[in-house]
Amino acid sequence: MWLLLAFFSAFFMGFYDVSKKYALIGNTVIPVLLLNTFFSSLIFLPLILFSQNGTIETSSILYVDPYDVNEQFFIFIKSLLVLLSWVFAYFGLKHLPITIVGPINATRPIWVLLGAIIFFDEKLSYFQWMGVSLAIVSFYLLSSIGKKEGIDFKHNKWIFFVIMANIIGALCGLYDKYLLASPMDKGMQLGVINLLSWYNIYQFLLMLIVWLVFWLPKYYGTSKFQWRWSIVGVSIFLSCAELFYFTSLSYEGAMISIVSMIRRSSVVVSFLLGAWLFKEKNIKNKVVDLMLILISMIFLCID
Repeated sequence: MWLLLAFFSAFFMGFYDVSKKYALIGNTVIPVLLLNTFFSSLIFLPLILFSQNGTIETSSILYVDPYDVNEQFFIFIKSLLVLLSWVFAYFGLKHLPITIVGPINATRPIWVLLGAIIFFDEKLSYFQWMGVSLAIVSFYLLSSIGKKEGIDFKHNKWIFFVIMANIIGALCGLYDKYLLASPMDKGMQLGVINLLSWYNIYQFLLMLIVWLVFWLPKYYGTSKFQWRWSIVGVSIFLSCAELFYFTSLSYEGAMISIVSMIRRSSVVVSFLLGAWLFKEKNIKNKVVDLMLILISMIFLCID
């Protein structure tokens, strides 16, 4: 069941990536990110309020646990990690083709796999190591394609931003496993809705501070912003993807290394839609690289 939920998460992640790219075209990153966190928090805020006043009963799957200082500290740390990853990811996506960013993001399972081996004692088979090797090769090929579009992977800071977003995102994935897994699987066993609700609230509050303190005094009136409904779409698609993702990790025996890999198959959706909507270059060459990444994912599924 947790495998199926991971595939549902990947499906919505693909639409999330495309909506995010469209929302960022011609727009300043910080206001878009602020609105994304705002709408995401609006989705879950009613669950917190209705749980506290008794409208949602404790037996309901939508029930949010009362405020607990110890749990909230760990959830707040997750919010910090996710927000940092998003800042890198949004800036990188704004300045790079989605058909470049998508395949780079698809290599994130490599980092998660290594972390899962170290922290959760997950073991890789011979075929899974083959998958890791193929993913590394695909990254090298993608860098060659990027040079044809004037993107030097070694010296382009936006490539660095995307890579940093993936490394931090991998840490988030390992941390998610810890927060949601049962004590038998070395976890805290926080509730899925509990984690989703509180971390989205913290995300918005943190982003509001960034906007008020660092962006508003310096850039207000000098930066462009155009409202697009895709900004709301980002929040909706991400919330759906996160719901399936967290639920998948909450199952006993769920492997973060495999869930992360499946989730990155969202690149298929974002790549195809991105190539169609944004008319990007060198699609045929990038398809070859994408196929290599997908083959590596198949190997990663073989135990």
